[in-house]
Parts: sequence; C-alpha cells; structure tokens
Amino acid sequence: MTPSTRERIVSESLRLFADRGYAATSVAEIEAAAGLSPGAGGLYRHFRSKEEVLASAIREHIERTRRQVSEVLQHATAFEDRPLEVRLRMTCQVGLAKMREEQDLIRVLFRDLDQFPHLVAEMREGIVNPLYDGIALWLGRQPEFEGIDEDWPTIAAILGGAVVNYWLANESMYEPPSRIDEERFVAGWARLGLGLLHLDRTPAT
Repeated sequence: MTPSTRERIVSESLRLFADRGYAATSVAEIEAAAGLSPGAGGLYRHFRSKEEVLASAIREHIERTRRQVSEVLQHATAFEDRPLEVRLRMTCQVGLAKMREEQDLIRVLFRDLDQFPHLVAEMREGIVNPLYDGIALWLGRQPEFEGIDEDWPTIAAILGGAVVNYWLANESMYEPPSRIDEERFVAGWARLGLGLLHLDRTPAT
C-alpha cells in the first residue's frame, strides 16, 4: 500500500530529526523529503506545527508497540514445546529487533526530547513501560513458571535493561561491549534468565 502524504511526512520527519536534530530540521526540508514542494506550506495542510509532526510520530510508534505487545502476549505459549532456553533466546532477539525498529525515535529521544517533557512522558508510558510489562507478563505465562511466586516486573527490568544497554552501547560506541557479538549476547542473556529464575540446575564443576 502506498503511504499517504501524512504518513510520508511523519516517517521522513522522524528520519531527519534523528539524523540532523529537531531544531536543525526545517519544515521545508521535511516537505522536500516527503515529496512536497519545499516552502509551499504542504506540511501545514496536515499538521499545525513541526512539534505536532513529532508528537504524531511518537503516538504512531506507541500504537504500533501496543499492537506488538498484545500479539506477543496472545501467543505467549506458542512455542512451549521448545526448551525454555530457546524461548528466552527468541525473546531476546525480539527485544533487539524492537530496539533497531525504534532507532530513529531513540536518537530523537536522547538528542531533543528534553525540550518536550510531555512527549518523554508519552514515550515512557506508551512504549517503554508497556515493553517491560510485556516481558514480565510473558515470563509469568511460561508453563515452567506456573505456580512460582516471583517478582516478574523486577526480573523484566533486569533482563530488558540488559537488552537496552547492549543495543545502546553498540549504537553509540560503534561496537558491542567487550566486542561480544549478538549471538553470544543472546546466548548469555538466556543463561542469565535461567539463573535469575533458579532454573539452571547444572552445578559448576
């Protein structure tokens, strides 16, 4: 499906904000990138201001995240025939993919959103917290954990925070921490998850 003019404005503005910064990106540049005549006011036929474009981009990402979390939770036990460690690896890979998907929005968050605390709050409540809550709910729904009284939100914060830190370090330093590649990180993350949940029953020798 061909994106609408409004969708092009939102996606191109977010890309430009991530590359150049919010303040350094002009309305005319957004219009040109979206296929409109630069400086002709085409953006204002869809949005009242550049800030409203940014807010719309954030809210579209919030809505997409809401759908994604809902879909994951609907299929939380879809792979229960596979070992738990495999499912944990899959969850870690999904988390890293989500970070890549949101990379432009994350760049804008760190570069510019201190100017817009209300938008930071929307991101926190609409994207960040739902993702951590989703991890906690997913963990609690795994068959191995049935009947286990565990602090899933705290464990989700630890495991989810590790994914965020790994991706951010790789993104900002241009290589992963200690040069640990993604495959090793995913494997270690899954083992950490098993250890935190007291399910690693193989004693050290």
